[in-house]
Amino acid sequence: MVNFTVDEIRVLMNKKRNIRNMSVIAHVDHGKSTLTDSLVSKAGIIAAAKAGEMRFTDTRKDEQERCITIKSTAISMYFEMREQDMVFITSADQKEADEKGFLINLIDSPGHVDFSSEVTAALRVTDGALVVVDCVSGVCVQTETVLRQAIAERIKPVLFMNKMDLAMLTLQLEQEDLYQKFTRIVENVNVIISTYADENGPMGDIRVDPSKGSVGFGSGLHGWAFSLKQFAELYSEKFKIDVDKLMNRLWGENFYNPAAKKWSKRFDEGYKRAFCMFVLDPIFKVFDAIMNFKKEETAKLLEKLNIVLKGEDKEKDGKNLLKVVMRTWLPAGDSLLQMIAIHLPSPITAQKYRMELLYEGPHDDEAAVAIKSCNPEGPLMMYISKMVPTSDKGRFYAFGRVFSGIVASGQKVRIMGPNYVHGKKEDLVEKAIQRYVY
Repeated sequence: MVNFTVDEIRVLMNKKRNIRNMSVIAHVDHGKSTLTDSLVSKAGIIAAAKAGEMRFTDTRKDEQERCITIKSTAISMYFEMREQDMVFITSADQKEADEKGFLINLIDSPGHVDFSSEVTAALRVTDGALVVVDCVSGVCVQTETVLRQAIAERIKPVLFMNKMDLAMLTLQLEQEDLYQKFTRIVENVNVIISTYADENGPMGDIRVDPSKGSVGFGSGLHGWAFSLKQFAELYSEKFKIDVDKLMNRLWGENFYNPAAKKWSKRFDEGYKRAFCMFVLDPIFKVFDAIMNFKKEETAKLLEKLNIVLKGEDKEKDGKNLLKVVMRTWLPAGDSLLQMIAIHLPSPITAQKYRMELLYEGPHDDEAAVAIKSCNPEGPLMMYISKMVPTSDKGRFYAFGRVFSGIVASGQKVRIMGPNYVHGKKEDLVEKAIQRYVY
């Protein structure tokens, strides 16, 4: 069941601090559409059991047949944050004082280099990006290309490392090897960000850091994911340490000795890396018990994790059972939407530094000031990112994003084509808006 109404979304459209406009970008076949399914299922648009296999955002017949995304697809979702998670959003421009609901406008973009124009158009109308990297292949050519495009458009990235199930089941990687693989990917992504972004620029430092919660791990196909925030919340009561301090200890050169109950920055006898011990070890135990059909051990683990299997799930075993258990324990939708709401900028934050890229006119005129402040009272400024054909021949929906002002039927607008130059009349048309859909 869809867990939001059109009216709820309409109300949130006026609460600009609680809006997140983001795109999903990655190399070919790193799992963008599959991962997007988890977010769509969290919003109740598709069933959780179908998430990962349905590829809901691949709407065209040829996309489903070829298993690739050709055209970028947009979708709006409603997500309500828990009270304790709202604390992690520190800036006043990132949340409304009395609103826990968030409107996520997501665009799933293609990964193939042939369709990179679709990615550019998608990035222009968004403020943040979820960069998906296959943790087996690592950072690839197209990953660098789309990241470079995103940074050029002043878009803030968060990172998700996908296909963890493949690394554990097919490659049979050890815990330490998997940690090293993750570290290399984070380093490679940060090298690309540092190369193309200016740390002292308007966006500030946009490098990703697992200990700050801006990196997620998991499997889009199986519908489970986590960031260090989830595990820090599990252990914070046990260690009597604040969640944000514990997140720092769960990554990097931090080791723990369970016998002496001591932390250390250096590896010694009896010490184990905190990430391997507290994050990977429980996941490895669940994988081992279920995939090796250890029924008694599986039952004990499910009891510890407070997972109750219902109906036909009780009859499942092997990979099918693993999918259900992991999806119930670490639902991908929760951790990803939290990461998006906490770490990606709202239009109020982003348009302050994106305006000079979006608007070619003087940076102090009425339109520029309206874009900068997301002013609905200002002149209508809208960027059309794609034309969607309708069932009527020769008629199109112009799909885009309103940066300031309000769209109304019958309103006269100046349509500036791609070759329009400010102050000239070439490639400029005046038309009235016939109707609009939101």
